[in-house]
Amino acid sequence: MKYVDEFRDPELINNVSREIAHSVDPGRHYRIMEVCGGHTHAIYRHGLKDVLPENIELVHGPGCPVCVLPMGRVDDGLSIADDPDVIMTAFGDMMRVPGTRGTPLELKARGADIRMVYSPLDALRIAQNNPKKHVCFFAIGFETTAPSTALTLMRAKAQSVRNFSVFCNHVTIVPGIRAILDSPDMRLDGFVGPGHVSTVIGCRPYEFIACDYRKPVAVSGFEPLDILEGILLILRQLRAGEAKVENQYRRIVPWEGNLPALKAMAEVFRLRPYFEWRGLGFISQSALKLSPDYAAWDAEVQFEVPGVRVTDPKAAQCGEVLKGVLKPPQCKLFGTQCNPEHPVGALMVSSEGACAAYYRYARHEAGVSA
Repeated sequence: MKYVDEFRDPELINNVSREIAHSVDPGRHYRIMEVCGGHTHAIYRHGLKDVLPENIELVHGPGCPVCVLPMGRVDDGLSIADDPDVIMTAFGDMMRVPGTRGTPLELKARGADIRMVYSPLDALRIAQNNPKKHVCFFAIGFETTAPSTALTLMRAKAQSVRNFSVFCNHVTIVPGIRAILDSPDMRLDGFVGPGHVSTVIGCRPYEFIACDYRKPVAVSGFEPLDILEGILLILRQLRAGEAKVENQYRRIVPWEGNLPALKAMAEVFRLRPYFEWRGLGFISQSALKLSPDYAAWDAEVQFEVPGVRVTDPKAAQCGEVLKGVLKPPQCKLFGTQCNPEHPVGALMVSSEGACAAYYRYARHEAGVSA
């Protein structure tokens, strides 16, 4: 298939839906986790739950980088932005993520120079255009966005741009999945693997899920037919008693990953010994930091950050939603105190957050009005 319309063709979708219905055991309940928040939004935007058998439950995973960032790291970034000689830059979804002192957007309203950018290269250009200011980029994302940060740092080093730094919050997907699999209160039958991350790291890193945990994985794209075919691949494995990694997203995802991107990341980054994830606690080797060769551009070296651990508001249940233990409408604050206009948790802010997906496409299930 060549065009996006083919991946939304009603006849093809109905055909795959019938195959899914024929592949399930009526006496069994299936729990399949879509790791990526992009999949969650696509599922609700296209109404895919309505074409699946009732005994297939889709569980939302931690594949939203803004959502897994703990409040303490937001506060650390805001502490850098407090410096009057600093211009803080960040992606748009970070601008509304709350820390204990408010969001970056609220701090901007109080006078801090915080600017939204579309790329770390935008932040580097701001540094070159403002030589008397220090420009810090609030880097966030899984391996999907880490290569662009790495390449920007390589350019900053090559051009000797010394008034630029990166506050690095890039996380890695595999340790997060492993933490979920090791959670005693989580039962899953398979995984719809993240499509965006896999364009960089490929499919091979997920083989431990099949080998060590005997769970099927299907790396899938984001169109309706992609996701349904991924679910079908998982069901076929379960019916055959198999567990392997399959690549449904072959038109985009190379099995071995994007080698030039991985090479750039290997030059610029090192694994952190541990990093805190919202809802999952501290996970070893689950995030990236800048290598010693890039210390001159490392905001955590150039600035003193508090590094204080901050717990989420008690009423918010972001952690349980991130782990797939609760659905967003089961959170006490969903749609009332916590909504897109006044988010309490990051899951309601991000364009990939599960709570934002539910609020936009399925809040009627929880009886929440517009």
